[in-house]
Amino acid sequence: MTVCRLLAVTSREPMDARAHLEAFARLCRTSREYQGHGWGCAVWRDGRWERHRTLTPVWEDGFVPQGEVRVLLAHARSAFRDEGIEVENNMPFVDGDRAFAFNGELHGVRLALEGRTGAAKLFAYLQRTEARGAEEAIGKAMSIVRKRTARIRACNFILAEPGRFHVHALFGGEADYFTLHRRRTPSQTVICSQPYPGEEGLWEPLPNDFVEVVPWFS
Repeated sequence: MTVCRLLAVTSREPMDARAHLEAFARLCRTSREYQGHGWGCAVWRDGRWERHRTLTPVWEDGFVPQGEVRVLLAHARSAFRDEGIEVENNMPFVDGDRAFAFNGELHGVRLALEGRTGAAKLFAYLQRTEARGAEEAIGKAMSIVRKRTARIRACNFILAEPGRFHVHALFGGEADYFTLHRRRTPSQTVICSQPYPGEEGLWEPLPNDFVEVVPWFS
């Protein structure tokens, strides 16, 4: 599992993706946990996810999606015990029309799950859970994960699918690090692991044990 940083943005008009990613890079570079094991981002455009992943730290890479961007999901990786540093392990993960970014640590999970990393296993478990949509799948899957996990340090994730972000926040402590934050305006919603540097007063902290569907602007 990982103690990474997450970012999700939905905008009514084409956003300044560079500004968002530069702010994200600054907060990752100054994070108390090293966030330099690579990063990735995905934009939803023309009915599919366009993804960029690299092992270069986000503050060194400089990649910015070209063209109009109205939906953005980004993730900077802090690998557990510095293990599995391969680009295939970098998020966002994409499966069909869903994308997934995770931040947290689960210890002693008594479930037979498939995947290269803990985050990949959780995404696969959410995907295979029989339910009428992602919202129900998250509820059913996380109910089982809670019962069969010895200790949850944190389990924050954003599952994106056409029209919405599913935001899940849960942690057992270290609220200063694991609390997700949201900034809302009439034309844009941003979810991030922490406020952008210099904008602390513009963001609201999301409570622990938080689950919400955040609609995309159309």
